[in-house]
Amino acid sequence: MKLKDVLAVTGIPVVVASLCCLTPIVVVLAGLGTVTFASSLADTLYGDYKWVFRGIGLVLVLVAIVVYLRRQRGICTIDEVKKRRTEIFNIIAISLATAVAGYFFFLYVVVHYAGVYLGLWQ
Repeated sequence: MKLKDVLAVTGIPVVVASLCCLTPIVVVLAGLGTVTFASSLADTLYGDYKWVFRGIGLVLVLVAIVVYLRRQRGICTIDEVKKRRTEIFNIIAISLATAVAGYFFFLYVVVHYAGVYLGLWQ
């Protein structure tokens, strides 16, 4: 699995999982609300619904892995899964590790400092 494939599989699910804190930033940058509204929205989304966003992100990673295995690797039958189970396990492990690392970096570094810059949180 190449780096391009890993980023293609995990990119969108990481952004979706980070929407709990990315949404207030988008609201402020698009001019759809004030910083005060975005800050309270961030408190609500991150405080009450962060596990919903994380769960949706996990489901999207799993769906992306299945789509990748079927379309890119041509693993469509149970016999192929049995023959190539080590490769499948490695792809799943790499994708999940990359998704978790990408989530932590994107949410707790990129989104956090963007929010601090905009004055949403300290």
